[in-house]
Amino acid sequence: MSRTRYARSGKFRIAYELRGTMHRRRPWLVLIQGMGFDRSGWEPVLRKLHRHFRLVLVDNRGFGRSDRPAGLFGVAAMAGDIVAVLDAAGIRRAHVMGASLGGMVAQELAITHAERVDGLVLACTAPGWPFAYPMPPAAVRLILVTAVIRAEAARRRYMENALSAGTVQHHPELVDRLLELQDSQPPPKPRALAAQAAAGALYAGHWRQARIRARTLVLQGSADTVVDPRNGRLLADRIPDARLVTFPELGHLFFWEDPDGFTDAVTSFLLAGYEGQEVPARRRVRRGAWRGARRRTGKRAAVSGTDPAGPASDNRASPKEAASRP
Repeated sequence: MSRTRYARSGKFRIAYELRGTMHRRRPWLVLIQGMGFDRSGWEPVLRKLHRHFRLVLVDNRGFGRSDRPAGLFGVAAMAGDIVAVLDAAGIRRAHVMGASLGGMVAQELAITHAERVDGLVLACTAPGWPFAYPMPPAAVRLILVTAVIRAEAARRRYMENALSAGTVQHHPELVDRLLELQDSQPPPKPRALAAQAAAGALYAGHWRQARIRARTLVLQGSADTVVDPRNGRLLADRIPDARLVTFPELGHLFFWEDPDGFTDAVTSFLLAGYEGQEVPARRRVRRGAWRGARRRTGKRAAVSGTDPAGPASDNRASPKEAASRP
């Protein structure tokens, strides 16, 4: 395990970690987690990513070993934290990958600090209001019942909701592993949790994703019940020449459910570009699969994008259509 370093972002210290610094020919890849996890949330994909990239692992403000602000903050401030980390590490430009709330931070970074972002990977995230699909009903119902069930039961329910129903049914050990991982993190303060939730809920992407010039890969699980999967298409449509890869039957934390398929898609895109590239076959999760075991299923992730000849598919939902749908 590499040592924890700290960058100064305004009055806050942001914790981060560098891995693979001796491999100078490998490109840098910044990893930004979502709500509920510190940098350890990338655990199942780190070993394989480390073979190809020098990694920058960041603890978002409010989580891990980063400072816990007393008040609210926004996605723009969190993007500023990533810039502070890059400056402290002496990294001028890097690939950037964000999941969920971290995907909003990655978007904002690519919009406001385009010179710092090479390739961009947005996983299980949304473009922000006003043009996005709302939170799925399953997540809304869970929020409503949280106040009337025990805290530990609520925590398990939230973790189960972050995975696909099939994974929860057939691989409950993955739920236990994720809960253990959260228990191993420095405990966040409830106020910090609320601030991160508010940052995601209030993020306003408007139409600004059209200004992103970084090569962009959008990754989405089709059974996501935290972020409506249709938001992946909205992002891919809005960002010029973006590529969308959908993982069938997988949930919000699909990089835990199919870590090998996830890392194959990310590395093939970032290292070779996406023109003419075939995304490798996805692997169905099974016992031990999230620890790195491999088995091909014959199914492939659904791939779409834009090429010089025109749109790869004609089933795109425009932001205006998304706003009008339930």
